[in-house]
Formats: sequence, structure tokens, C-alpha cells
Amino acid sequence: MDIENLGYWVLGVADVKAWASFAHEVVGMQAGSVEADGSLALRADGYRQRILLLPHADDDILEVGWEFATPNELTAFITRLKAAGVAVEEAGEQARKQRRVRRLFWCADPAGGFRHGFYYGADLAADYEPFRPGAGTGAGFETGPLGLGHFVAITKDYEASVAFYRDVLQLRVSDFIREKVAPDKEIELTFFHTRTGRHHSLAVGSVASSSKRTSHLMLQYKRMDDVGLAYDRCVRAGHTIVMALGHHPNDRMFSFYVKTPSGFALELGYGGIVIDDAQWSIVTHPKRSDWGHELFPRDAALRPA
Repeated sequence: MDIENLGYWVLGVADVKAWASFAHEVVGMQAGSVEADGSLALRADGYRQRILLLPHADDDILEVGWEFATPNELTAFITRLKAAGVAVEEAGEQARKQRRVRRLFWCADPAGGFRHGFYYGADLAADYEPFRPGAGTGAGFETGPLGLGHFVAITKDYEASVAFYRDVLQLRVSDFIREKVAPDKEIELTFFHTRTGRHHSLAVGSVASSSKRTSHLMLQYKRMDDVGLAYDRCVRAGHTIVMALGHHPNDRMFSFYVKTPSGFALELGYGGIVIDDAQWSIVTHPKRSDWGHELFPRDAALRPA
């Protein structure tokens, strides 16, 4: 009854049209049509929907969807959550249809301010409706069994969040980062993976207070060149580069970070490793990046000369 992978995000955004343009023309996702309620579906692969955009003043993550391989595994997982004292709610037909899944349960994150969704039966596109990526991403995104990508949560209680993800959701610890960023200041991050082994589908950090619930989301390209092409598109369009091209020592991702229309960052990368639990050793890394990832002023766009 392990979680298979991270399957979807629900984002509450103030400007759906700006997100549609950013996702399609810069990131390379496929954007659908705006629905009567103002929502919009984004595709990254053969799933009919990977990101659901809802009109919302928060400009933040609202829900994270965790996928299960079989309905029996989902049922067993929900039974265990309830036995552990977690308040679980089953979603109604309208919510299931909006997220394009067969069965869905929810619980609140105890310290993150968003909701976890647990589901089975994602709606897959027909053969005559192939994924049509936006400009510059002909090879598409690394999804499939590994899921959509990862997100890094900003928590009000780091220890409580780590315990919830590890002991209640039973996500598997990948590793840790403890980095001294000032003589009297250290940040700590814990990384978690699911059964299929993307290095981390979720991470949580003891970072400075923020008005956002997420530090960043991550999408991974199948080709390294697509990272560079996306970087160029961001620069040409005047989007703020939060962190320039660089490399992480733990998941070995080559990536950069760009500011989304909602204000939090999106990491676009290539080359993240897949964990084989039988061969994996949990270690603590002393820094987040082993090269690059230069920080830029939060509100100053990196523009071409």
C-alpha cells in the first residue's frame, strides 16, 4: 500500500491566462481551454491532466495528488491513515471529475497549509490525442512511473512535517542537506521518495518564514538541451531567473529556477537519479548545489545583453 508516485498538482492562481502562456510557451506543457469555472488543465504527458489551475487569490499550491497503482492499495492506505487518527474525507463526483481520477481521498497537511489527495485511476488520453508539447520540448518530460516531478514544502513546524511524511504517509527518506549559510544560520532539508524511486517527490526544509506554502515545483525534461532552450526562452521573455544553471549533489539534477506568475519558483532540470532502495545509503550533504545555481535578486529579471 505504498504511494506509487506524485501524480498531480492543484494550483490556486490569480492569473490563469498568464500561467497558461508561461506553461505552454516557456515551459513546454500543453494547455487546454479555460473552463466555465475559470479552471485550466495542463498536460505534460499521456495523462489528460497533470496540473489543474484554479482561479484563487493565494497564488500558491492548494493540493498535491499521490497516485496508487491499484484500488486495493489505495483502500488499504486510507484504512491505515484512519487507524493512525488522520481525518480523511472522500471526494465527491465533481471533484473527481475536475481532477480526472476514478477515486479520491483527502487529508490536510498538518503544518504546510495545503491538502494531500490520494487517488487511483487517472484519466489517460486516447491514442488520437497525443501529448503536444510547447515550443522547444520535442522529447517531452520525464514522467511515467516516476510521476510528475517534485515539490518543496515550506512548513510551520519542520520536525512535525518530517514525522508526518515519514511515519504517517510512509514516504521513504532519500537523504538530508544541512548547509551553513551564515556563521549563525544553518538550513536543513529532508528529501523523500516514493516506491518508483524518483530521488525526491517531496522535500521539506527548515527555511526562513515565507508567505508561500511551496518553495518550488520541479519538472524534468528528457533531454539536457531542453533545459538550455527553456533557459533561453525565460531570458528572452523577461522572466525572473531565481537561480541560474547549476547542479545538485544529492539528486544530481542539472537545472535552473525561474519565477512563476504566482511568485514561487519552478525548477526545470535534467538527469535526476532514480533510487534503488536495495542499493541506496542515506547520507547528509553539506550544501544544496555543488556548482552553479547562482542566486539572482528576487525581483530583477536576467535579461539578454
